[in-house]
Amino acid sequence: MTELDVHEEPSPNPVQVSVPDRLEYRLKQQRIAAEFGYFALKTWDLDELLQEATRLAALGLNATHAKYLRPLGNGAGFLVVAGVGWKSGVVGHARVGDDLESPAGYAYHTETAVISNHLENEERFRTPLLLAEHGITRALNVIIRCDVKKYGVLEVDSPGEGMFDEADISFLENFAAILGVAMQRAERDEQLKEASALQEVLVQEASHRVKNSLSVVAGLLAMQARTAENDDVARALRDAGQRVQTVASVHDRLWKNNTVRIIGLGTFLRDLSEQLQATTSGVTVRCRVDDVDVLTQQAVTMGLLVNELVTNAVKYAYDEQGGFVDVEVRPSAEGCLVLSVEDQGRGLPDKLDTSGGSSLGLRLIASLSRQLGGEPRWERLSPGTRFTVTFLPASDS
Repeated sequence: MTELDVHEEPSPNPVQVSVPDRLEYRLKQQRIAAEFGYFALKTWDLDELLQEATRLAALGLNATHAKYLRPLGNGAGFLVVAGVGWKSGVVGHARVGDDLESPAGYAYHTETAVISNHLENEERFRTPLLLAEHGITRALNVIIRCDVKKYGVLEVDSPGEGMFDEADISFLENFAAILGVAMQRAERDEQLKEASALQEVLVQEASHRVKNSLSVVAGLLAMQARTAENDDVARALRDAGQRVQTVASVHDRLWKNNTVRIIGLGTFLRDLSEQLQATTSGVTVRCRVDDVDVLTQQAVTMGLLVNELVTNAVKYAYDEQGGFVDVEVRPSAEGCLVLSVEDQGRGLPDKLDTSGGSSLGLRLIASLSRQLGGEPRWERLSPGTRFTVTFLPASDS
């Protein structure tokens, strides 16, 4: 496609020129229409689209002025939204009439192109003040529409001599048809964006309510624990409340980060470790996690597992002196992820059944590990304990 020179000088009007020059004039209009069609397909900026439409429409008709008129409705007239050739302050502010005595209004309401080649002698319509102020002597107006939707009027104006003719109408109507399709596409794209934004708000609101509901449940369990007469029952209620609160915290992070399917594991587990650190006394939780994206469902399972492991280490690994609990996620040579939680405390009891047995916490750890697709592994260190689970990161498919 031949690029048009934006500074191209207008050629003589076809009424006043020879047949070869007239042919070149029509070929130029075809090139401009093709160029605009390509531009309309690739741009998503409506303001840029409208401005380029007025520029090329004026160029195609050898005119100095053009404008896009948007209907304001309720008899408020048209607003000059885009245009070329006008004095400062016109585009975006000036209005013209939209009634049948206005050339633009007549074109809009009757959906008929309007040529006014001698505005000073025009008896069908009144000459808009805006045109008179700019010395416009002739104008061509066509409606912009797509399907049943009217988007306004495209008007080309000139203060010079010459005549707009039927072929010029054909050019500008075809030009306006391209513009109408592009405007409809832009309008529908905006509607899709609004619908998507609304859906996102609804998802976040639902997640926020889930988090609040879980926090209420956690609070009720804590209240029940304080009134329980049996120490074992009170401990079980407190543990259950803490687990529910962990789930609530996970939801809180997800909706605040606008997360739906994918989450950055590093930030997620570091934030969780900071929260666990805030609830402990004398124990420092250290987190080393590579930046890797995982499915949200897998991150939730890992968060619950880390919460259970760190909580157990805080409870059973250290005395009042405190110590460190290290949370780490690293990639393996096989493309897996390895989650480890390690302490330097007193270590596991010799006869402890790490597969679970009667311990709810260990059974939960084993179950969460298998949900990740791995098997829990416990190691006795000197001193301390290390837990690891190796698993494949789930794919988003």
